[in-house]
Amino acid sequence: MEDIETLKHLVDYGVISLLVVMCFIAIFFFIERVIFYKRVKVDSFKTKKALDVALTKHLTIIGTIASNSPYIGLLGTVLAIMLTFMTMGAGDIDASKIMESLALALKATAVGLVVAIVSMVFYNILSRSAEVLESEYEATEV
Repeated sequence: MEDIETLKHLVDYGVISLLVVMCFIAIFFFIERVIFYKRVKVDSFKTKKALDVALTKHLTIIGTIASNSPYIGLLGTVLAIMLTFMTMGAGDIDASKIMESLALALKATAVGLVVAIVSMVFYNILSRSAEVLESEYEATEV
C-alpha cells in the first residue's frame, strides 16, 4: 500500500515538474525572442528567407510546448486516477482519501492547460512580431 502512495506522488509531481520546466523553457525563449526582435535590423539580411529563418528560430519549441502540455497534464491525470483505482481495489475505500487523490490527479491537467495557454499566447505574439518585421523588410526592398 505504501508503494502505491509513493508511486502516486511520483507520477503526479513528476508530471507537474515536467510541465513547470516546459513553462520555464517557453518563458526563456519568449524573452530571448522579444530581445532579438527589438534589436534586429531587417535591412542587414540579404534575403527574405534568411530573415525568416532568423525570426522564427525557437518558435517551433514554444509551439510544441503549447500543443503538447495539455496531453502531458492529461497523462498525469490518467496515471493518478489509475493509481487511485488500484488503491480502491486493494480494499482502501475511504471516500475522503479517494476524493483527495482525484483532486490531486486533476491538478496535473490544470497545470498542463495553464502552460498551454501561456505558451500559445507567447507563440502568437512572437508570430505576429515576425510577420511585422518581414513586412518591414519587404517595404525596404521596394
